[in-house]
Amino acid sequence: MAKVTLKGVYKRFPNNVEAVKNISLEIKDEEFLVMVGPSGCGKTTTLRMIAGLEEVSEGEIFIGDRQVNDVPPKDRNIAMVFQSYALYPHMKVYDNMAFGLRLRGLPKKEIDQRVAQAADILDLEDLLERLPKQLSGGQKQRVAVGRAIVRQPQVFLMDEPLSNLDAKLRVQMRAELQKLHHRLKTTMIYVTHDQVEAMTLGHRIAVILNGELQQVENPLSVYGKPINRFVAGFIGSPPMNFIEGELKQQGEEVSFVADGFKIIILKNLVEHVREYIGKEVVFGMRPENIWDAPSAGWLKEDEKVSYEAKVDFRELMGSETYLYAKFHNIPIVARVGSMTDVSHGSMFPLVFDMRKIHLFDPKTLKAIL
Repeated sequence: MAKVTLKGVYKRFPNNVEAVKNISLEIKDEEFLVMVGPSGCGKTTTLRMIAGLEEVSEGEIFIGDRQVNDVPPKDRNIAMVFQSYALYPHMKVYDNMAFGLRLRGLPKKEIDQRVAQAADILDLEDLLERLPKQLSGGQKQRVAVGRAIVRQPQVFLMDEPLSNLDAKLRVQMRAELQKLHHRLKTTMIYVTHDQVEAMTLGHRIAVILNGELQQVENPLSVYGKPINRFVAGFIGSPPMNFIEGELKQQGEEVSFVADGFKIIILKNLVEHVREYIGKEVVFGMRPENIWDAPSAGWLKEDEKVSYEAKVDFRELMGSETYLYAKFHNIPIVARVGSMTDVSHGSMFPLVFDMRKIHLFDPKTLKAIL
């Protein structure tokens, strides 16, 4: 297997648009790295440069210890799975999986062995004689993955491979991909705009915006300690609540204040925000850290603050409910218990967990806390 290294990589298109800007990143051997970001952020272009399907405008790409900038895609020892299944409609599953191996001139016995092994891993043994039109979406995607597996590459590249599947199949295929990586122990680079896929699949997540890397860390670090406001708002569903206001000090108490809304900064956090006292900041809190009173009963009194908000609507999720509400003119999304009975337009007390606050610089957008 092999690590993949990008050093100062740029991609410029003829109209002077920089799709990728100075990306430096090392994907470790056997790592499952997920590139995530909004549509058009440059993640697929980065993947295509690693594959050799796009030329690098500036910088270097290494697979293992070999620089591959000028190496043709077929000689990079990688395999790519696309968003579209790209199966040959006139070929049976076996032939779709074996086609690339035949082009490379491998003996029939070895081709049979590789296809059989991949079919066993992906539970495709009973489908080898079917045509693609006789397969479900999930089965087609497994065949596309199987076609990559038989090549026994150093690196798997996956470009939004689950986006054409329905919600239930996506969940199943995420589990299958995790098991596949555990079994193959191959370096995998996975591109998606779905932050749920990123959180559940990646050993590390590389968050990209406008062609630039924002943060590269393990999922819990990206979720719990976002480096800037974009990452905080992009990772998490529903997204983080943001409120613009000011840090004020009265005596020894430091608080975030906005339109009648006040959150006291816990004493152990004051030193981290002292230089912003008297300045404007952006307050952030995830919906799952805003509770109904019964659910927040376990919090200590000095760790919470309660405000009544006017309910706009609720979103029933089965095991939980999301309330979309307003405090004065401040929109708030909160997670409350599944049995919470609340009606449109009613006032409802929401409890904020003061241990879980985030603060951002309104100009640089970088995280303060």
